[in-house]
Amino acid sequence: MQRNTRQREVIREVFASAGRPLTPQEAAAAAQDALPSLGVATVYRAVKELADEGWLVALTVAGTMRFELASKGHDHHHHFHCHRCDRTFDIEACAGDLSRLVPSGFVMESHELTLNGACSACVQKTRSGGRRAR
Repeated sequence: MQRNTRQREVIREVFASAGRPLTPQEAAAAAQDALPSLGVATVYRAVKELADEGWLVALTVAGTMRFELASKGHDHHHHFHCHRCDRTFDIEACAGDLSRLVPSGFVMESHELTLNGACSACVQKTRSGGRRAR
């Protein structure tokens, strides 16, 4: 286990307060707001270590690796990916039993579901004629 440096503390705070999965780049940008001297390589290294320790969980959405808290109070959940700003959000509900979709003779062991579209911030920006959210 790594020692808890100020850099790791800031990175943990970023993920704890984000409320959604983050790419390492998003985590670095947010962490650098709090600690401008923080290097991107340090963020990548810390994110990998936090995932190896089980504090973060890695997931791939829209072909991009993202990380979220491992202990969010909901084990099984899905995600919404905004194709405009490339952010990913948690969906706290599940579509339920998808076994009816499994071909005959197959056994489903798990499932992941990602809904794609535009997030509320991007929809608002489009309606107001502004630029897309980032």
